[in-house]
Amino acid sequence: MSRMPRVPLHEVGEDPDPRLTFANERTFLAWNRTALALIGGGVAAAQLLRFDTAAVRIVVGLVPIALGAALAATSYRRWEANERAMRLREPLPSNAPPRWLSLALVGMALVLAVLVVLDAS
Repeated sequence: MSRMPRVPLHEVGEDPDPRLTFANERTFLAWNRTALALIGGGVAAAQLLRFDTAAVRIVVGLVPIALGAALAATSYRRWEANERAMRLREPLPSNAPPRWLSLALVGMALVLAVLVVLDAS
């Protein structure tokens, strides 16, 4: 079964109100600022924090870096899906990324807190 080639976004539907496109772009940029902050925070934590074991330092650094990478990858797909829906005058897709980001941040905070406490004892 062959896949249909994906139609370029500018050829889909009709141009939405520019304010909506700009708002979608601002949201995309905000997601990427958050991803960059997570990646930078992970690098800083891995380089600047000292723990008794190298494994804890690696986990403390890699968890936010991985979360930032996943968020950056998701942000473009989300931007494109929203833009496509606006151009086709369809409902916007579900808001799953904010939910999973919140859950991932809570999970990351709990895991890192446990590692820091265990390393300190």
